[in-house]
Amino acid sequence: MDKIERFLATIERRPVDRPAAWLGMPTTDAMPALLAYFGVDDEEQLKRLLDDDVWPVEVPYHHPPANHIACAFDFTKKGDTDYEERSLTAPGFFDGKTDPACLDSFQWPDPAEHMSHGECLEAVEAAPGDYARLGIMWSAHFQDACSAFGMEDALMTMLTAPKMFQAVIDRITEFYLAANRIFYEAAQGKLHAVLIGNDFGSQTELMLSPDALRTFVFPGTRRLIAQAHSFGLKVIHHSCGAVSEVIPDLIELGADVIHPIQALATGMDAGRLARDFRDRVSFCGGVDVQRLLVQGTPDELAAEVARLRGLFPTGLVISPSHEAVLPDIPPENIAAIFRALR
Repeated sequence: MDKIERFLATIERRPVDRPAAWLGMPTTDAMPALLAYFGVDDEEQLKRLLDDDVWPVEVPYHHPPANHIACAFDFTKKGDTDYEERSLTAPGFFDGKTDPACLDSFQWPDPAEHMSHGECLEAVEAAPGDYARLGIMWSAHFQDACSAFGMEDALMTMLTAPKMFQAVIDRITEFYLAANRIFYEAAQGKLHAVLIGNDFGSQTELMLSPDALRTFVFPGTRRLIAQAHSFGLKVIHHSCGAVSEVIPDLIELGADVIHPIQALATGMDAGRLARDFRDRVSFCGGVDVQRLLVQGTPDELAAEVARLRGLFPTGLVISPSHEAVLPDIPPENIAAIFRALR
């Protein structure tokens, strides 16, 4: 099978020669050690040496100060919004506000002014054509809503002024629907899947109740997933943390794949997920980055990949349980993952 066939067969839970695999997205700080260890010059050579199947495509977006689609709203009250240092907990523009009539007092960005069809097409076509191309959309409407108020105030506003919270998260959702349409129209026929999501899980449980997610967050998620499907794209839905309680909801919303299986979070063991959901949805991730990839040995990594393959002969894109590959992961452990897949 080629890379695209393997990726699509894996997430459609059809027979595969081996499960699809994704290195993830090494950070700038992690890349030098990886290139040196594997004796290659750039990321493409690294991915080809490993026999990775997925090529992530970032959305080109230009709006100072952050210039990143995942940091499109300058809600901060102090200083500029910084992509690397942004926080959901600092008080935001709507902190303390309860009347939806104030919504237009914020200067909402228009994605059409900060991204273009031409540049989006260039970004997609720059990805090698033999890889499964994955648009990194994020579209984190819940996280951005938390940033708009500051997380504590956002969660309180859900309870004390629900119309206010709903108005903010709906406006954020509309922004992402407009931005994503620009990207999808430009990339039509050249993209295979997209990654969207929000972090709503902690290490041990959800950060808010399932009912709150169903009321305030999942209606927007449904629209974002449906939009991607309307362009013929598979949807990988991301949320770190212990989210097993709402995996049935994500399935009902239309997610094709759940990412990243934070392996040490409560209820997120791959064995349990395989037992409960293997026939209903696919997964991406599963190789623990909290302990195993950082502190484990190559032999332990090989054993874990073998265990995952036994649980998921298909239906799991094997990948680290966090999309960002950080500098604390020894390159030999990355090598062990991909060696075990051969």
